[in-house]
Amino acid sequence: MSDARLTLALESGAVALPEVGRIAVFGPSAEADLSALPKDRVQIIQGFAPDHAAWAARGWAVAIAPEGDFAAAVICVPRSKALARAWVAEALARTGGGPVIIDGAKTDGVDSLLKACRAMGGEVTAPFAKAHGKSFVLAGDTAAFSDWRPGEGRLIEGRYRTAPGVFSADGVDRGSALLLAALPAKLKGRVADLGAGWGYLAGEALAAHPEITEMHLVEADHAALTCVQANVPDPRARFHWVDATAFKAGAAFDIVLANPPFHTSRAADPALGRAFLAAAARLLAPHGQAFVVANRHLPYERDLAALFAEVHEIGGDAGFKVLHATRPRRPGRGGR
Repeated sequence: MSDARLTLALESGAVALPEVGRIAVFGPSAEADLSALPKDRVQIIQGFAPDHAAWAARGWAVAIAPEGDFAAAVICVPRSKALARAWVAEALARTGGGPVIIDGAKTDGVDSLLKACRAMGGEVTAPFAKAHGKSFVLAGDTAAFSDWRPGEGRLIEGRYRTAPGVFSADGVDRGSALLLAALPAKLKGRVADLGAGWGYLAGEALAAHPEITEMHLVEADHAALTCVQANVPDPRARFHWVDATAFKAGAAFDIVLANPPFHTSRAADPALGRAFLAAAARLLAPHGQAFVVANRHLPYERDLAALFAEVHEIGGDAGFKVLHATRPRRPGRGGR
C-alpha cells in the first residue's frame, strides 16, 4: 500500500486518536495505508465500488454512509472542495466536535482546507507535513460548520440534480453532450451506459428513443448513482452500482454507450479507458454497436480496432472525438 503519511503522523504522535470508541474513516482509496488504525474499531466510509469492495475483502467494516456516532474520524481529502467540506461537517457532527484527523495531498487541496477550517473558527493542530501533503487534527463547534453540509445539489437544465464530488457536478460534460449529438436518429433494443454519472446521457437517450427496451446505467460512484436514480425515473432504466470494467449482464446488449474516464485521482491512467473499451466489446451481441467519446489525444482507434472489426469517427470537436465501433471480435476469432 502507499499513502503512508497518516501512519507516519500517528506513529510520530503528531496526530492522535482516542484509546476507545469507534472511528470513521472517510474516503480512503484501496491503496491507502491504514495499518496504524485499530481495525476492530474502524468503519470505512467509501462509496466508490472498487475501493469499497477492496476494503471489504480485506476484512474491514465498510459502509456507503456513516452509521451512528463515533469517538473520532479520519478524512482522506478528496479532490472536490465541496465534498471535502461536506465530509468535515459530517465528521464533526458524528464525533460531537472532533477530533477529526484530516490527511491529504497538496494537489488535492489540503492546504486550502486547512486555511478554511481555521477561518471557520476550528481548533487546528500544527500540521504534519510529509510526502507533498499534510495531516492535522480539527476540533470545532458543529454549528459553525453547518454551512458546509451539502444542500440539494445543483440543478442542471431544470431536471438533473447533481451532488458534491460527482463527475461534472456543475454542468453537462462536453464529451457526453457530443456523444449524444452524434448518436443515430434511431436507437433500439438493450442499451448499457458504462459510467453513467448523474444520468444526463441516459436520460436524454431514453427520452429521444422510445424503441430502447432497457437502459442499464452502470456507475461505480454511489453518490452519482443516487443522483441518476432520481434523475432518470424512466421504467426502462436499470441501475447497477459496480465498476463498469467488471460489470456482468444476463444477456448481451445491442448498444453500449461510454464516456470512459482516463484518470486515477490526478494521474493519467490510459489502462482505465482501455478497460472500458474491452468491457463494451465483451458486453455486446455479435451485431452490437459501441459509441464512445474520448479526448482527441487518446489513441482509442487503435484500441478499438483490436476489439471490433470496424471503427469510424462520427463526431466531436477540437478536443473530443466520438467513435462508432461495430462487429465486436470474440476471443480467439478475428471477428465476423
